[in-house]
Amino acid sequence: MTDFELWETELKTIWDQLGLISNDDFIEKIKVHTETSSAGKPNAIADFERACAYDSTGFEKNAEPLYRSSLQLGLTGLRRRRARIQLASTLRNNGKIHESIEILREEKKNYSDELDDAVNAFLALSLSSINNDKEALSLALESLSKHLPRYNKSVYNYSKKLIE
Repeated sequence: MTDFELWETELKTIWDQLGLISNDDFIEKIKVHTETSSAGKPNAIADFERACAYDSTGFEKNAEPLYRSSLQLGLTGLRRRRARIQLASTLRNNGKIHESIEILREEKKNYSDELDDAVNAFLALSLSSINNDKEALSLALESLSKHLPRYNKSVYNYSKKLIE
């Protein structure tokens, strides 16, 4: 096992404690663990994991600058997509709904992976926050249509008709 794989395994062990220990203890464990990978230098993954810890424990205002930093430092791969989705969600919670929508529309337009439905879900929440409920419902139905045992095409087509 490489050092990075070991670090990831230890990180998962800490994340498994979320909700089982106090939020303060959880955040502290994440901070200490991520410091081992960053050695006091800017580190995209460390900032992302700290942002996630704050976000998951209800401290969205603390999470926002860390998500932004992780992206500015060049976070890549699935963590980059997660950071964009989670930043958008955090922005919505922090009252920055239009920026949230902008980020999620960019993700929807420029990328496709296993997180597409999550993008749609958080975009629907942001759209609903500005009373754009038809488009929000359309996105939710579009995502749902992929997972139905029957009526996939019908639900998908209806989702598109909502916004025509």
